[in-house]
Amino acid sequence: MKNNNLGKFGIIGLGRMGRCLIEGASKAALLRKEDLSFTTRHAETAAKLAKDLGIRAAASNRELFESSDTIVLAVKPQNVSDVVGELKGLNSKGKTLISIAASVRTEQLEQALGSKVAVIRAMPNTPAFVGAGMTAICAGAHASQGDLDRARALFAPLGRVAQVDERHMDAVTGLSGCGPAYIYLILDALTEGGIKVGLPRELATELSAQTVLGAAKMLQETGRHPAALKDEVTTPAGCTIDGLVELEEGKLRITLIKAVVAATERAKTLSGSG
Repeated sequence: MKNNNLGKFGIIGLGRMGRCLIEGASKAALLRKEDLSFTTRHAETAAKLAKDLGIRAAASNRELFESSDTIVLAVKPQNVSDVVGELKGLNSKGKTLISIAASVRTEQLEQALGSKVAVIRAMPNTPAFVGAGMTAICAGAHASQGDLDRARALFAPLGRVAQVDERHMDAVTGLSGCGPAYIYLILDALTEGGIKVGLPRELATELSAQTVLGAAKMLQETGRHPAALKDEVTTPAGCTIDGLVELEEGKLRITLIKAVVAATERAKTLSGSG
């Protein structure tokens, strides 16, 4: 199996993110429908998904694991222990297990599986649904560069991918994993501000969304520090400085920092690394 070839591909716990991964990988010609299989908790749901997507519903998690080269573990964190317990002792040679279960460490999966399985931990975020996601990946003790390459290939069609040390994954969760919710709150506030000064809601929403999108694109494409880009908008005695003073008085900056810290600490608690 080539490094960027996902081979026989299975998803344990097919939900929205799993469907997003399938769609992205299929468009990137990394997958064929005949190589796909999945499981869900409920047989009725599995039957409907198999019919709608035209892919195979595996008889069990064990059967899926045994018949797949690349396996995505996409169940809720509280269900990981039960699911992984079903897979304990199975032959994992040549397989790549990619977990997107939040706050579950690679070491936990390796110990639960009881074998030298190649585990990749991934933290995607919801903008992946529109091809603008941010995914961080890290390797477990037995994962090779080829395993990392397969994970990168899987998530690349959904946006950007960054490889990090696992010690940073809880912080990734607190920043980019939870971050879309922070931005939606800001977008909602900007929209309400536009309405307050007389703009129609539809226009205020469009202005807010495109402004945030454009500012982010400027940051990515110029590579400049956000403070420098801010200064370019802020002219002496202009409108922007008055707005910035209000934001500083409202402690927006420190509140956002504290939000990332609080979410990171929660992620550490859930993962047992705190």
